[in-house]
Amino acid sequence: MPTQEAGVSTGALLRSARRRTWLIAVTGGMPVAAALGLLAMRVAGFDAGSVALTLALLAVAGVATWRARRLGTRWLIARLNAHPHLEDSADLLFAKPAMLNPLQQRQRARVEQRLRESPPDLRPRWPWPCLLACFGLALLIAAAALLWPRTAATPSTRGGDTATPAAAKAPAVRGTHLQITPPAYTGQPTSSGDALDARALQGSHLHWQLHFSPQPRRAWLQFHDGRQLPLQREGEHWQASETLQRPGLYRIASEPALADAGRAYRLDVVADKPPQVKVLEPAQTLTQAAPRQRQWQLRFEASDDFGVSATATLDLTTAKGSGENIDFQQRQLTLAGSGPATARRFAHAADLAALGIDPGDEVVARLTVRDNRAPQPQEARSPGLILRLPSEQEIQTSDLEGAIKKVMPAYFRSQRQIIIDAEALLKQRNALDADTFAKRSDAIGVDQRILRLRYGQFLGEEAEGGAKPPPTSDAHDSKDEDDGDHAHDDGHDHGGTAGGETVFGSATDVLAEYGHTHDHAEAATLLDPQTRAILKAALDQMWQSEGELRQAHPDKALPFAYKALGFIKQVQQAERIYLARLGPQLPPIDMARRMTGKRDGLGNRGLRLPPRDAGDATPARAWQALATRDAPVDLDILSRWLDAHPQAVPDPLDVAAAIDELRRQPDCQACRQRLREQLWPALQRPLAPPARRDAADALGRRYLDALAAPRENPR
Repeated sequence: MPTQEAGVSTGALLRSARRRTWLIAVTGGMPVAAALGLLAMRVAGFDAGSVALTLALLAVAGVATWRARRLGTRWLIARLNAHPHLEDSADLLFAKPAMLNPLQQRQRARVEQRLRESPPDLRPRWPWPCLLACFGLALLIAAAALLWPRTAATPSTRGGDTATPAAAKAPAVRGTHLQITPPAYTGQPTSSGDALDARALQGSHLHWQLHFSPQPRRAWLQFHDGRQLPLQREGEHWQASETLQRPGLYRIASEPALADAGRAYRLDVVADKPPQVKVLEPAQTLTQAAPRQRQWQLRFEASDDFGVSATATLDLTTAKGSGENIDFQQRQLTLAGSGPATARRFAHAADLAALGIDPGDEVVARLTVRDNRAPQPQEARSPGLILRLPSEQEIQTSDLEGAIKKVMPAYFRSQRQIIIDAEALLKQRNALDADTFAKRSDAIGVDQRILRLRYGQFLGEEAEGGAKPPPTSDAHDSKDEDDGDHAHDDGHDHGGTAGGETVFGSATDVLAEYGHTHDHAEAATLLDPQTRAILKAALDQMWQSEGELRQAHPDKALPFAYKALGFIKQVQQAERIYLARLGPQLPPIDMARRMTGKRDGLGNRGLRLPPRDAGDATPARAWQALATRDAPVDLDILSRWLDAHPQAVPDPLDVAAAIDELRRQPDCQACRQRLREQLWPALQRPLAPPARRDAADALGRRYLDALAAPRENPR
């Protein structure tokens, strides 16, 4: 190995030689690479020219590096031995000292000394003839590129050349760049690319940057709904910005028109979903409070893709009273959340004594959370949680657990409570299976039935139940065992003998037992006719509500329940009056017209079916016209229909793109077929045909054959 001084000296000589070789190769190749890139840009366009120039420069750099690395130790020894004062002993500088004899070591020291005193210049000389030849070749290629004939896609840079048609001067899009900046509250990074199609979050900021060649007088983005977004020129680029609020299609337009407008580009909007609220405690929506319970633990979890607000609002509603006379009080508390922003937890221990509730009252809790969307945050509410406090009777019963037998209190829910329970059940529909949902709806329907029967007593209606056996002589023995739904203390007198016994065969007793004439003055004149009609309407609405609840349709039962509540409120506000019983006063019968068969003055009682709404026939007409070749299609009317009914098709942008494509290419049959396929989901389904009559049996066929047989003339 050479000494440190010799190593440094020979290494510097080798590096300087390699550097000179690399510079010579790059100097000769760069002009040729630039000329080739210009030629490719002239022939194939800006994009192809950029790719060709990049590849040519990489090739020049690779060749230069390869040529420089060819200069190694052997080349250095050969070049050093070419100098006479080194006496062909340069190889001793690279040999290991331990392998040299004393004579060789002495010669090596002499060579090192001479090399330090007069180091030779081993750099290759500049090959000026070759470099001039490369420059000349580059000039020839550049001249050929400038003289290449112009096309519509590659307009000439010479303004005086008018040999090509006017379309050759039309601008063309040479470069595109779209930058998408999501809203600040999402915390997502900015993305960019050359693709003009975008799918971004609602509220994202879009920034377009386009490059034209040659430059147009003005340019804009044309949207499918008629909007125009002007492009502003800044140097060689045209720029525009917009906040994405709704989906759409757009094209690049300019003046003069582009040589090739290209296809329409899509802007899809991803809506920010509202936060989700999950109840962690209590496990059930309706909770029965334990006797002498003092606190009610509430725990919620709110989640959102982009974070939930650090605070939430807890609404506490207390209901005092019973029946229809219920007093409501509302309170609002602000809760601070814990945990990450995407999944915050809120907890609160409600003090029942501070709420001022008494036994038999109820507390309804509901949490409202907001996300971080700006400028308008989205809200989400938890399902209503109900805590029912036991009544004093239930508390006393719990104290005597081992002394008495528990019985269910005979109570019924108010109409307002039935509405609250139905709405709470609807909000839990997605979290419950079908059987549980149907059972809970049926339970609310039972409560509706009990309430309907209670109000029906004011109209003298019978309680629902099974038939009773006829009275016999042992009626007094079974009197106390009658457990039917129609009790003896149902609010009106049932009649009967003075001794309280019924006699078999007695018309009076049978009528009193089964007829329920309700001919007592108090029962018959309790309410005025108008109030009785309102109460009857309330019972009808309760009946409809009960039917829908029993069929697991609480959503359909709510309108009837609300109407029933309104009628009950009207009955409560009515005054109680007593009217004398009067018989019906019917108009006298005109004996002159009786049994004459004349129908003069009578209205037409024929029932007419209401006309069926045919709906909007715009998509059907367009669908039929598209099936016929060259049939005219009013695309403007179809576009207006699509703007007014975007929910009629699965993807409105696909239909808008098909309409735009057919408008630009009226003779394209594939475009017509594509638009026809897009309109298929919007067509109205035909009505179901009437059911076919069952085939006649043997007796029926004989009857039909007899009707079809020719009749013989009687003689």
